[in-house]
Amino acid sequence: MQTLMQQIINGLSLGSIYALLALGYTMVYGIIKLINFAHGDIYMLGAFWGYYAINYLHFSFVPALLSAMVMAALSGVLIEYLAYRPLRNSPRIAALITAIGVSFFLENGMSFLFGANARNFPQVITTKTYQILGSMFQMCNCLFCSHPWY
Repeated sequence: MQTLMQQIINGLSLGSIYALLALGYTMVYGIIKLINFAHGDIYMLGAFWGYYAINYLHFSFVPALLSAMVMAALSGVLIEYLAYRPLRNSPRIAALITAIGVSFFLENGMSFLFGANARNFPQVITTKTYQILGSMFQMCNCLFCSHPWY
């Protein structure tokens, strides 16, 4: 029973993150009718910036989070301006191929610059762990689960 409850908590928190990503894809497709394959790569750029801001610029959590959001937004605007805007009146397949190309460019460019080794994101906030019915969960899991429902 304890393992089942733990997996339910883990599934809800991970599923909530997937829901946020799906919401982003849906909003982009609903507005510009383009499946942006670089959507997840823009999240990756924000995550790398947050890693850099915390480890090398010594930002605390909130400034690193805010600066990562700004950097992700700026990279999205730059990608739209350079890659997608010139293709507004072209066939949809051209924009789709460009989206795949931008995704490959970002993934391989970051792999070339930073290597393919995994990095641990630093622990910058204290987390409180709760135990209910023998299952442990952290407050950040509660935030992940509740955020997509606002």
